[in-house]
Amino acid sequence: MQPTIETADITDLLQVVEDNDRYWGERDLRSAHLRALVKEFAATCFVARSEAGILAYLVGFVTPDATGYVHLVATRDDARGQGLAGRLYGEFATVARSQGAVRLKAITSLPNTGSVAFHRSQGFRDEVVADYLGPGHPMVVFHRDLT
Repeated sequence: MQPTIETADITDLLQVVEDNDRYWGERDLRSAHLRALVKEFAATCFVARSEAGILAYLVGFVTPDATGYVHLVATRDDARGQGLAGRLYGEFATVARSQGAVRLKAITSLPNTGSVAFHRSQGFRDEVVADYLGPGHPMVVFHRDLT
């Protein structure tokens, strides 16, 4: 059975935080999973769910300057390669556009070559921005128009 895409809630967020290693490997990103984002922007946070649980998820929101910003997107280790992150991005883009977004944006660290490759495959342009998170903290910034 094909996984369904559904809006996420706090219970979903707590589950993916508990299973951090399944989504992020040895990277501990639990502190990046802000409950307020899912609570306040529930319409733009999604999970890909099957009978096996949450296979992938996306946490995003639309900014006042009409940007659909993706804060987190991840696929569980046993569900990679099925196109789930792309489906989540598609759902997010649709809802973000309905909320007035005209572009999408996401960021990642320079060593995260998997994220860079994924975002390029989804039609994003990328640039390295020096000091994005402060002095000595460059990030890869992704942009894609929704028009």
